[in-house]
Amino acid sequence: MSSHKDLIVWQKAMSFVEEIYSLTSSFPDEEKYGLTAQLRRASISIPSNISEGAARHGTKEFEHFLYIALGSVAEVETQLELARRLRFATSQTVDQYMESIGEIRRMIQGMIRRLGGPSSGRAKKTTPASPH
Repeated sequence: MSSHKDLIVWQKAMSFVEEIYSLTSSFPDEEKYGLTAQLRRASISIPSNISEGAARHGTKEFEHFLYIALGSVAEVETQLELARRLRFATSQTVDQYMESIGEIRRMIQGMIRRLGGPSSGRAKKTTPASPH
């Protein structure tokens, strides 16, 4: 990889941000500083953290930023569900966005596994200390 721009997950996340901007443009004006801003910020955080992690020099640092991106994925899912409940978007529309964000989540999780993250089975396992 010569640049974060070569990562397909980054490319998909960038396209997803564009889709979120399109979706939120139809939200009520009073949500400009509420759900609209939160959803846009969380979606922007996904490719931003992927690119920042890719620019770091260590695998552990990259993995750390991928986990932050996963946190933003969870934020977006929550905010999309709220948009559905508040009827700012139809269930069908939200389901389409959930499919896209689910794909991005799986791609990020795959990258973490390839980097040696806990879900890969290669990470050191620890057991909790006995309370005695």
